[in-house]
Amino acid sequence: MTTLEPQPLGPALAAAEEAGWTTVRLDLDGVRSKAELMARCREALFLPEWVGRNWDALADAVRDLSWLPDAGAAGRLVAVTSWRAYAAARPAEWETLREILEEAVDFWREQEGAPMLTVLLADAADAPRRKPRRG
Repeated sequence: MTTLEPQPLGPALAAAEEAGWTTVRLDLDGVRSKAELMARCREALFLPEWVGRNWDALADAVRDLSWLPDAGAAGRLVAVTSWRAYAAARPAEWETLREILEEAVDFWREQEGAPMLTVLLADAADAPRRKPRRG
């Protein structure tokens, strides 16, 4: 996926889990600052303590993902939910996050034999909160 377009969450999660992918949900509900965004990313992506709280560190982290639960899964789906308010309130930061995620998707696509990374922008109403799961 080279661009992130809004999609329904429920069918994507079900399909990914059925295919043996690890799924995580990055819920941006209530996030209004970069610091809050970095904290939410740390929590949702299970980032290790050593990962800094800045754009470069986040970009590096999503090119690693070895600590992600079920790191040996067939693929990885990161569902970004409740993102519209953050995108409207912090458009420059939102654009930076989108670029980091798009570059990570491209990076993992180029890694021969590595699990794919897919990022999906979704509305939270489509599915309940979930813990990371491998299908």
